[in-house]
Amino acid sequence: MWLVCLLVCVQESQARPEPKFGKDDLAAAARVVGLDFDDGELELMRRGVSDDAEAFERMRKFELANSVAPAFAFTVRVPGVGEPKPWPTPVPRAHATSQRPADLEELAYADLATLSVLVHTHQVMPSELVELSLARLKRLDPQLHCVVTLCEERARKQAAELDREAAAGKWRGPLHGIPWGAKDLLATKGVRTTWGAPPFEHQMLDEDAAVVERLDRAGAVLVAKLSLGELAMGDTWFGGLTRNPWDLDHGSSGSSAGPASATSAGCVPFAIGSETCGSIVSPAATCAVTGLRPTFGRVSRRGAMALSWTMDKLGPIARSVEDCALVFDAIRGVDPLDESTVDAPFVDLGAVSVKGWKVGYVKGDFGDAELEARRLKELVALGCEPVAVELPAYPLFDLFVILTAESAAAFDSLTDRGQDAALVQQKESSWPNTFRVARLIPAADYLRASRIRRLLMRDTAKLFERVDVLVHPSLSDTWLVLENLTGNPTVCVPSELEKDGRPGSLSFTAAVFDDSRALALAEAWQRATGFHRARPPLH
Repeated sequence: MWLVCLLVCVQESQARPEPKFGKDDLAAAARVVGLDFDDGELELMRRGVSDDAEAFERMRKFELANSVAPAFAFTVRVPGVGEPKPWPTPVPRAHATSQRPADLEELAYADLATLSVLVHTHQVMPSELVELSLARLKRLDPQLHCVVTLCEERARKQAAELDREAAAGKWRGPLHGIPWGAKDLLATKGVRTTWGAPPFEHQMLDEDAAVVERLDRAGAVLVAKLSLGELAMGDTWFGGLTRNPWDLDHGSSGSSAGPASATSAGCVPFAIGSETCGSIVSPAATCAVTGLRPTFGRVSRRGAMALSWTMDKLGPIARSVEDCALVFDAIRGVDPLDESTVDAPFVDLGAVSVKGWKVGYVKGDFGDAELEARRLKELVALGCEPVAVELPAYPLFDLFVILTAESAAAFDSLTDRGQDAALVQQKESSWPNTFRVARLIPAADYLRASRIRRLLMRDTAKLFERVDVLVHPSLSDTWLVLENLTGNPTVCVPSELEKDGRPGSLSFTAAVFDDSRALALAEAWQRATGFHRARPPLH
């Protein structure tokens, strides 16, 4: 049998044309990826490489929408390591009775609990909150450049229905009538979804993203599609640079630029952002708001622009940890149409005591001994026990090839058709060049990186056998890359203003699927410090 196959292969090769690539071509390509083959090996490779190239060309003729995922699902749980710990009994929060203010503008910075009570007690109608939000967006956007599309017609129609429901005693829950903004990579039926990039500026997707559906059902009202750096990079999009409400001379960071800017400026009580590597944490930290990057797989990404199938995550940006927990509870859960989602329980621990919790930190991580001592002292005052730890030693930034390879595949049509030239950002580090470079990543090395990533996930999970939560600076490249590779949940919260007047930020990270514990410690610290109550000097 083998002899027959061999004869057939020989006959076919004799009848076929000369291979497309010569030995010099293959030798040059091999050098690019750090390999060296002798003349005999190169000669044997010519036919196979040429056949592969022809196969690639045929595959590129298939139209693949950005929504089509690869035939695999990534999971962040490593079997046998980092088993979840039991949660303490939740403690309800104490909330003061809310009264309608004489001027509704005073509610621009109100937390969700306050707004919810006012709506539930019929002191404020959902339509009033929606009009307040729309008015602030219109007034402040010329300074902030955070709005891509106002959803006025949709919002007013939904608010009117929620008014009627409230008057009739129908209550959808704590988000009933609460305005919100969506990062403009979430599909919204009847409203354009631009991904912040000129090639998609007029794109209309005939669906609502899963998180939009869930927030609709919860009674939240979408008032605006908010800006993102084009294709989820930075804070520059086809509408310009989204500004930081704390310093209009600077950007709001990205890529959830608009959600962080609009929330910080009191234009929306909360927004939904996305993170692949820093896109919730960085703008939230920059704009002095609170952000939750949930465990990978906890929130459906159906209807969201895909950048990296194994790293993309959706989460809330809001005023406080309590607000983030409330929104997260509304959007989390399994989606049968998103195979990356996981059925994992969530308990909002509320005002639980964190006394006795072990909090891990890396010595010298804060870059300032005085600041580090102050942060640890604050945790000790809460009853926590600081524990010095060391991060797993892996080539984190080399593993970034996972993101670039997946993003190049997600937008391969831009590269193949030369449409990448239409993007605003055209630097060496911008997407067009990153996509081109990534097309030369060998599949074997992408998979090698994925295997190393599994070891990183395992060793990171082992850290939580010693500690309950990790604390660290928010704007740390090391932490952002590590956590987005491992899929751990992180809550970033505002700290005191820096010496230059810009906001500071602190992050709390927990074991995978232990979002509850990260939120609880972050909320305890936030209640004790009160830094989140500061407002930007914006009028």
